[in-house]
Order: sequence, then C-alpha cells, then structure tokens
Amino acid sequence: MTPDTLMTPEKIVLDGQTFVPADQIPIPEWPCVLSERPQASLTIKDDDLFLVTDTLGNIAGCSLNDVNPSMGMFCCDTRFLSRLELQIEGRSPILLSSTADKGFSLSVLCTNPRIEDRLQADTVGIRRELVLNGALFEEIEVSNYSTSTVSFELSISFDADYVDLFEVRGFGRENRGRLLRLVEAQSSEASNDGVVSVQDGDKPRKEEVLTLAYQGLDDLIMESRIHFQHRQPDYFKGYTAVWQLELATHETQKLGYRVNMFTNNQPTSTVSPPVTLVQARSAEMMEEQNWVQKITKIRADKGTFNRVIERGEQDMYLLRQSFGKSKTVSAGVPWFSTLFGRDSLITAYQTLMLNPEIAKETLTLLARYQGKVDDEWREEEPGKILHELRFGELARTQEIPHTPYYGTVDATPLWLMLYAEYFAWTHDSETLEQLWSNALAAMDWIDRNLKETGFLSYYRKSKRGLVNQGWKDSGDCIVDRKGELASGPITLCEVQGYVYSAKMRLAEIARMKKRLDLADRWQEDARNLKVRFNRDFWIEDQDFCALSLDGDGRQVDSITSNPGHCLQLGIFTPENAYSVAERLRAPDMFNGWGIRTLSSLSPAYNPMGYHIGSVWPHDNAIIAMGLRSLGLVDQALELFQGLFDMTSMQPYQRPPELFCGYERNGDEAPVRYPVACTPQAWATGSIFQLLQMMVNLVPDAPNNCLRIIDPALPESINSLSFHNLRVGSTILDLEFERSGSTTACRVAKKRGNLRVVIEA
Repeated sequence: MTPDTLMTPEKIVLDGQTFVPADQIPIPEWPCVLSERPQASLTIKDDDLFLVTDTLGNIAGCSLNDVNPSMGMFCCDTRFLSRLELQIEGRSPILLSSTADKGFSLSVLCTNPRIEDRLQADTVGIRRELVLNGALFEEIEVSNYSTSTVSFELSISFDADYVDLFEVRGFGRENRGRLLRLVEAQSSEASNDGVVSVQDGDKPRKEEVLTLAYQGLDDLIMESRIHFQHRQPDYFKGYTAVWQLELATHETQKLGYRVNMFTNNQPTSTVSPPVTLVQARSAEMMEEQNWVQKITKIRADKGTFNRVIERGEQDMYLLRQSFGKSKTVSAGVPWFSTLFGRDSLITAYQTLMLNPEIAKETLTLLARYQGKVDDEWREEEPGKILHELRFGELARTQEIPHTPYYGTVDATPLWLMLYAEYFAWTHDSETLEQLWSNALAAMDWIDRNLKETGFLSYYRKSKRGLVNQGWKDSGDCIVDRKGELASGPITLCEVQGYVYSAKMRLAEIARMKKRLDLADRWQEDARNLKVRFNRDFWIEDQDFCALSLDGDGRQVDSITSNPGHCLQLGIFTPENAYSVAERLRAPDMFNGWGIRTLSSLSPAYNPMGYHIGSVWPHDNAIIAMGLRSLGLVDQALELFQGLFDMTSMQPYQRPPELFCGYERNGDEAPVRYPVACTPQAWATGSIFQLLQMMVNLVPDAPNNCLRIIDPALPESINSLSFHNLRVGSTILDLEFERSGSTTACRVAKKRGNLRVVIEA
C-alpha cells in the first residue's frame, strides 16, 4: 500500500481518486451476444501489450469458463480488458472481412443484420481499426449505404476482470482481490435503471472517461481508463457506451476511444502512448521501419518464399519487449509474452545472421538476473540462468515463484553457447569482457552440478515449479520405450550436448584470454563427457541415443527428436551421429512436414500431444543444422522443404509454435495444434536458422574471416540474396544462384576488410 492510498471499510482513495468495491453499487449489464460470436481469433502485439479478439474485433464477455478464455487485452501478465464488444441495436454485426496482417493493428469490415422493419440487412458499413502503442486505440467509421436516412443505436461494452495470465492458463486460485468502481462527481444524474446521460444542452461536450478498476491482494490498484474521441457517447449503461446515430444516405460518422492502463496511478506499460490512433499507427510504422533498416535483408526469386521471410522479419520486431531499460525477444503470444531463458537464448542464436544485437541484448539482460543465492522456492542457485520472469499478481503475492523462476536445466549452458557464438559473429570484445564474470559463474554452476554423476540433471525443488525442466517441459513427455514415465532426477541427452559445446567453445575464449588453466581443464572435461555420454546413452539394440537417464541411471529408451539437437555439437562419435541422423528420418519420426517429437510407434505417441508426437519448427531447424554439419545436405533440404510448405499454408505465412504430428496427406494442410502460440519466437527464428543452414555461413570475426562451405539451395529456389549482412565490423552483400545441383556464391558488395572464403 502506497502512502497516498487511504482505505476505509467503504472507500479507497488513491491520489485523489475515490473507489468503492463494485458490489456496493450494482452495475447495469448490457447483454453479450454469445451465440453469434466467431471462434477464430486475431492477435496483435506492441512491446509488453497484446490483444486477442475474435474475427469481428470483439471480446464478447470473456471469462475463465469461456470457450476461448485467452481473449482479452493483457499487459504485465494481467488482463486489463475482458470484454470489448461492439453491437448494433443489441445485435452482433455480420463479418465481411478482417485481418491482423500488420501485427500491431487489426482491421475489420462488417455490416448490420436485419433489424426488424427499421433497418434492412447490409445497408450499414462498419469499419473498425484497432492499434496498440502503449495503449489500445480504436476508430470506427459507420457509413449508410441505403437511399434513405437511417437511425439506430451502436454500442460498445467494456469490462475487465484483471485476472493473472496464469489463471487464464488454468492455475487454480482460492482468493482474489476485488473489483472496484470509481466514484466521481458527475454533472448529470443516474436514472433509476442505472443509465447515465452525458447530454449537456448547448454547452461544449467534454471528453468522457470510463474507468474500470481492481484492487489486488497485494493492494495494488489497476485501472483501465477509456477516453472517448471524435463523438462522445450519448449515454452509458454500466460499462456500455451507447451512441444514437442518425445517418443520411451515404453519410459517414466516426467514433473512437483509447484505453490506457494504470497501476497505482502510474502507467502500466513501459511504452508511453500518444493521444490518437493516427499518432499510434505512425509511431509503430516508424519504429518498425527503423528495425528493418538495421537487419539483414534476405530475398529469393520466389514470392511465396519472400512472404515467409518478410513475415519472419516483422514478427521478430513484434516479439521484442522491454524489460526495464533493456529490450529482448519475448517467447510468444499469448501464453509466453515475457522473458524466458531457454526460448530467448535459442531465438537469439537462430537470428545472429539477421541481427546480432538481439543476442547482445539477451545475453546482457539474462546476466543481470543471473542467480546469486540458493533459493529453493524459485530454484535459484548462484550462476544459474533464469527460466521465466513474471509480473502479474500471482508472482507479486508469491503464489508462483516466477520473480524470476530458475527451474530450467539447459538455459545456463545455452547462455554460454550464445556468448561464444555472438563473439564469433561480432568480435565484440567489450561485451565479451563485460560478461566474462557471468560466464565463469555459469560454468561454475555447471561444474557443481556435474560432480555427483558426471552429467547435468534436474529435479524439481519448488512445490510450484516444473516437474520437467528441459525444452520438453510438459508432465507426460519423459517416457521409455514402453510408454512409462521416468522418475527421479532426469538427465536429458541434448543437455549433455549443450554442456559439451559450452566447454569446448569457452575453452577457445579462455585460451584467447591467456587463461590456459581454464582452457585445458574445460577441454579435458569435454573429452571425458563425450566418452561417458556415448557409453551411457547409447541404446545398443536400437542403434540410437536414449532420451535421458532416469534417477537410477537407467536409459529412458524411447525414440525422440531430442538426440537430433546433439548432431551439430560434436558430442557423438561419427558412427553414432550418422545412425541418429538416419533414424530420425524414418517414417515413424518424419511425417512429411517435419520430425515428430516422439516416434509414432511408441505406446505414448499422441499426434495431438504437446511433446509426445507433435512437430515443432525450432526442433526441426536445429536438427536440420545437425544434418548439414554431417554433410547430409539433401536430407537437411528435405526437412527445410517440409517446414517451408507447412509455413506457407499457415495464416499470414507464420510458422506456429507447433502442429500436430499426423502424416502428410497430399495437398491437405497440416493439422493445427489448437492452442499453439503465434507468433512464437523460436518458431519464427527457425526461418532464419534454416536459411543459414542452406548457405552454410561459418563466421570467425575474431580472425576477420567468413567461410561459406558448400552452399546449397533447394529446387524450389533459384536464387537468394543477403544484403546488409554483418560479420565483425564488415557489412557485405552476398548472392547465391543455383544451377542444377550446384549453388554458386558471389560477394556482390563489401564494406570492410573481412576475408570471405567460399569452399565447395
């Protein structure tokens, strides 16, 4: 409770505003139109704010028991709007078209249903545009296309439940705060039915503000303040604004509003919003243009391919999010619009070719949160990299440990891998030096956890933590060949590959820094780990690598995609690597679109399972890089083609977080996973990782060199160009052209003295 907040049993005063519990003053309701509501959704995002609506642009009475509870406007893990419903004469408009193609805005074109004998169907055109830029802005143009004057009521109903995003995802909660109603002096009086007139004779109309509010269990007061623009509502009924419109033939009238969010009377979003929608749209377009000018521009000779790339560029911009004064990529909308360890690190690794600044921002921000103490509730340990950071009421009241939560086994070695790879691309010695102590702390954490078994394992310590703490973190995914769940501390195969790579890469940096003691020790550690790994994880009768070891050191011997992450890391013997590569492409794993997370022959296989039979683009992009590193170019390109075909069939040509593992069947589209995040960071990043796989760039900025090893374009692409590619201090343009089975590379332009070595 802040000092300027006063509570009595009947009222709450915050900075001169007086609120009362909502149940003390009944709020008249405006009926929802649930039966006519479209179920598909549109999603837009700006920094820490995102909005999910139906295809009409409506949020129709959203609740936790609703068929699509993810709809709403969210900021800082809190739903600041749970209803945003436009109606005409109490009826739902008829959808004509809608799109959220721009990412930060959506537009809807709709018309009226038949309203008795007063209004013929399809005579009124309603055009909606909603834009996010630190607040929500909407402008509505209403046009009369009939040959006579028409009169009708248009209404917009607002509401806000202020639930935590974890509640939307199904987190059970016994107690919540209370909804509030702002009490303020009004020039007009409420009638007996709760209708408030805002008519004011011939006097100039002032801007009306409708306020929704909530007091959390931590006493913070959250508000959604709705400012009406263009034409003020004629009256309010509860939280519904109503306009009584009269339009002459072919007349158009404009309505509008903006929704600002406040927490304890301070703006909730880190973005300072403008006043109007036009300003918001201009600000977003200018910021996006600045982003596009800084990245590598990659284009092919095929329009469909370019649309996929352009969407990936735009989505990487949209997913960037502010955390204090820093900004990095959030994991995905709607469930993971926040800072993650694993997801942000893998995405940054995937997009080094696109923009290495993403990696720098990610490394620096995660280093700021690096573990400092032993805290079992948050699973924090000195040197450990976080898993997930949350800002909602559940985190603030310590009902969940995400302040931040550290329950991940792989984020720490992945941070070290990115640290080394970022240096290889940039030769940024200043950042390398600034983060060296963080790298040492991360390696110390790994070494402490290797002592007992020689492998890096996990087990849950926090009662609110994750049972599984690798990238497959659902509760049912660590199964053996019988489909039975493994128990005890889990030792994942890919995590050992990450540790091996981190040790080898950091040894190179240590040697460069004249720390020969560390370089020799880490190289020796890596060699010993490789021996143990190939001995303990190899399943002799299946000629494949185990998913993991269980708490007793036994192999969890199912056939999964996880070993594919190890292919490019060097931890396998050559024979084992080729055996894994071949097995991953068998029909029970490769479904024609991509490689499944679990073999279809497993008793636990479920094509609709989150990690037990589905297909994940990022998983496949990593595997494709591994196939390429083994010289299996055709196999890697086949994997690319399946993923590209899948992406080209998605709405907006945007790869989803995952899709179902059903077999590819002719021209039928892949089966969508019902609650997949889209846009999602490492799914979007997979586009750029697959592009790098094709042209096979190997940067060595510290030695002023870029190697391009046996580039290979698929048959679906004849040429590919890279403009504004940054390696070290050099900017260059590359052009690739395919002729039959051969791909040639040409350095079209170079600004700097980088040596470019093209190897066939």
